[in-house]
Formats: sequence, structure tokens, C-alpha cells
Amino acid sequence: MVAGSKTYYVTTPIYYVSAAPHIGNAYTTVAGDVLTRWHRQRGEDVWYLTGTDEHGEKVLRAAEAAGKTAKEFTDDLVEHAWKPVLDTINAANDDFIRTTEPRHIARVQEFWSTLNANGDVYQGSYEGPYCVACEEFKLESELVEGTGDLVGQLLCPIHGRPVEQLSEQNYFFKLSAYADQLLALYEEHPEFVQPASARNEVISFVSRGLQDLSISRSTFDWGIPLPWDDKHVLYVWIDALLNYLSAAGYGDESAAEKFARTWPPDVHLVGKDILRFHAVIWPAMLMAAGVPLPTTVFAHGWLLVSGEKMSKSKLTAIPPSDVVDVFGSDAFRYYFLRAIEFGQDGSFSWEDLSARYKSELADQLGNLASRLTSMVGRYREGVLPAPVDEQALSTAATTAVTTAEAAIDTLDLQGAILAAMDYVRVINNYVTEQAPWQVAKDESRGGDLDRILYAAAEALRVVAVLLHPVMPKAMTELWASLGGEPALGTLADQRVQDAARWGQLPAGATVTKSQPLFPRIEEPASA
Repeated sequence: MVAGSKTYYVTTPIYYVSAAPHIGNAYTTVAGDVLTRWHRQRGEDVWYLTGTDEHGEKVLRAAEAAGKTAKEFTDDLVEHAWKPVLDTINAANDDFIRTTEPRHIARVQEFWSTLNANGDVYQGSYEGPYCVACEEFKLESELVEGTGDLVGQLLCPIHGRPVEQLSEQNYFFKLSAYADQLLALYEEHPEFVQPASARNEVISFVSRGLQDLSISRSTFDWGIPLPWDDKHVLYVWIDALLNYLSAAGYGDESAAEKFARTWPPDVHLVGKDILRFHAVIWPAMLMAAGVPLPTTVFAHGWLLVSGEKMSKSKLTAIPPSDVVDVFGSDAFRYYFLRAIEFGQDGSFSWEDLSARYKSELADQLGNLASRLTSMVGRYREGVLPAPVDEQALSTAATTAVTTAEAAIDTLDLQGAILAAMDYVRVINNYVTEQAPWQVAKDESRGGDLDRILYAAAEALRVVAVLLHPVMPKAMTELWASLGGEPALGTLADQRVQDAARWGQLPAGATVTKSQPLFPRIEEPASA
């Protein structure tokens, strides 16, 4: 890390705690985790934030249905469901923020006091459709006509539920005043909203004109009180978006150095259903407060089950533990980022997961590692021969690292994984063509056997570095079996940009055969 350098700051959405997390939530968290682990392995200072959004009418109703206060309900879910899932998927986040924490509440009230004092807030009345499931004020033009039992009703296009008609005296943010600045932002900084399909959607939405945004609710009290009118609580999204600021130390004198080093965020990862909050409302809020804008808001697609967006209400939500308990956290992390192009919708099926686990992880990567370490043990008593160049593998290593690095820089997580797995296929082909088991039968070809064994081991070293952010447990085992530690230090300390430099494994390193990296799954899971 370079002294005084900008921290690479990545955030997940602030997850809504009306129920326990599902694999769609975990998918986003894993994406951010792989991204930040990769940047850590570049030697960068990294800050990875996740957390929970705990206010609003939806949470209040869920708590009432459970016979609990909202605070009891959220405390229980956060401590027994949301925080534990981070261990389940092996996430290495640096901070976890709850919107009910004092550090957040104080900063939210300070922020909106500033905007109120600046004249960006006024009092008025709101009357129109509201989706409690989205916690979003809807436009009439966005709604869809109900069918069947819901004929004659207007539905939320995301949740397929009837919207509720609200009529309240609220406070409003002058969002419409920032339409031109937002359009200029999208034009001058196309990287602000990604992928391109998401940017086009946002530009189209803002170009049609913006309405001022209601920022308060007055019919319930589960929220952060307005500092100038405690009969109102802040609209949940206007509260929740500010977590990115409050966690970074905004307005906290004791955290001024951290805030200066961390802000603005490099990447906000969000699901496409909350894109407008992050790409329209959020930057307008920051513009009004004079706070620098994030670099990129990246909207990934939905995980689909049976062709529909995963939904707790439709009972299609799958707990991450259901997958991890069968296949392990590494396979969970690998599968969702390998099988789905990041930014697009993707379908989940147990059959596809099981097939990829067997063919790609167990048969291609796991079997390669097992064969190589076994041969070094059998033919060279577990001692790695001296380094030797093998141009076919060293050139392919350079290609793999260069391709993967470029993919990460464009948030193409699938592309980075594919670059590494393409290299695994190159190594497998090399071993098959060189046939060291045949070479070992000819004592006069000892030098050839040393060359093949070293080259394959060194190539697997490259794979371990490239795939460590994706599968940290399995790759740490591979690293140890190759003798990477203690010879080269811990895997986490290896610089991914230097991974292709050939000849790093030293002669005499101890190579050991470990347990299978991806054990056989006797009975594939079923839905």
C-alpha cells in the first residue's frame, strides 16, 4: 500500500431486514467480497462495507405480525440471520452498519438539517401510490394492471402486489431541481452507472422529468425523527442511503482522517430493482450537500428461480446455508459468479450447480492438483525440482493474469474467473500431452520429468493466486500443498499482478498431497 493513497471503498446494498437473507442477497455480498479481496491482493488499502436497513413500514408490519417490537424483531434477525450469513459465505467485510446505530442516526439528522437549512426541503402533501414491499413511492405510469383475483387493481411491477394509496402531509426534497445536473453527470461520467443497459434506463427515466421526493412519513414512528419536526420520521430510503456516508465517518471529527482517505466510494454494488435510488436520488442528495459523488453504481441482475425473481413472499427464497451445507462456501462463491454474467439476470438450479461442481471444480481443478502433488510425491519424494522455464505455460500464465486483471477493472467478475479456468485447462492439456507417468518409466529422461513436474506445479501456483479471492479456503489448501507457505509466505500476501512472473516456487519446496479440494458429492441436492 502506498502511504496516503486512496482507500478502495466498496459497498453492498443496505439489506432490508423484513426477513432472513436468501442466496440473492448473498450473491451481491460475494461479488463485493471477491472484488475487494482481489484489490487487497494488489496491495491496496481496501474498505468493504455491508449492513442492514432496519426502519420503515415493511419492517414495522413484519414485526407486528411476529408479535414483537420493531427493535426486538430487527435485533433478532440481524444477530441470528444477517450477521451469521457472512460467515456462511466466508465474507471478509471490514464493517457492518445498522441503520439503528447511534453513529448512523446522528449523521442522518445532521445531513438533512443541512439540506433543510440550504432550502432544499419544503413541506407539502403527498397523495399517490406506494409499494410497501419496495418501500417506494410509485408513478402511476409504472404500475401494471392486475389479472385474475387482482383484476381492477394496480400492481407494483416488481412484487406483483397491489399498491396502497397514501395521503399524508410530508416534507419533500427538491429532487426535480437536480435533473439537469444528473443528466450532465451521466453524460460526462458514463462510468457512474454501469452496465450500459442500466445507464440507459436511468438516463431515460431522468429525461422524462423528475418529481420532488417525499422524505418523511407521519403515520408511524419506526424511523429516524426529523430533527426539526419530530412528528415525522424520515422516509426509509432517505435514511438508508446515508449509511455509506455515516460508516465512512462523515461528520465525525474523530474519523476525519478515515473519511478523507475513504470517500468517495469506488463502487456501490446494487440490485437492478434499487438502481434509481442509487443512481438518481442518492447523487442528487450528495449534490445538494456538496459531497463528492461515488465513482460507480453497478446494478447487477436478479437471480431467477423457475423464471421469476427470487422472492420471500412467493416462497422462492433459498437460504445460503442450503447450498453451502452441501457444496461448501467456495463452490457457492464460484458458482454464482462463474455461471452468471455480472450485470445480467441469471437462473439458479441445483442441477446446474451440481454439474459445474463436478466438471469444473472436482474434475478439472481438483483432479489436476491431486495428480500433480501425487506425482511429485511418488517420483521426487515430495521435493520440488529446480525451476525451469516452460514457455507454453509461462506465456499462457501471462495471458491469464492480464485477462483477469482487465476483467476485474471493468467489474467483469465472470471474465476473471473464466481466465483462470481457461488456464487450468491449458495445464491439464499440458500434463496429458507430456504424460509424466510415461516419462518416469525412462530413467534417462529424469530432466524431462523434473521440467514437467516443476512447470505444472508453478502453473498451479498462478491458479492459486488468481482464484484465491473467489475460493479462499480451497486455494489456501492448494497453496500449502504446493509448498507456497512457508517458501513464499501466505497466499493472501501474493500480489495478483505479479502472479505470472515465472519461477517463483523455489527448488526444494515441500509438496504434499492434501485431502481433495472439492470432495465428491454423493447425493446432489434437489429443490
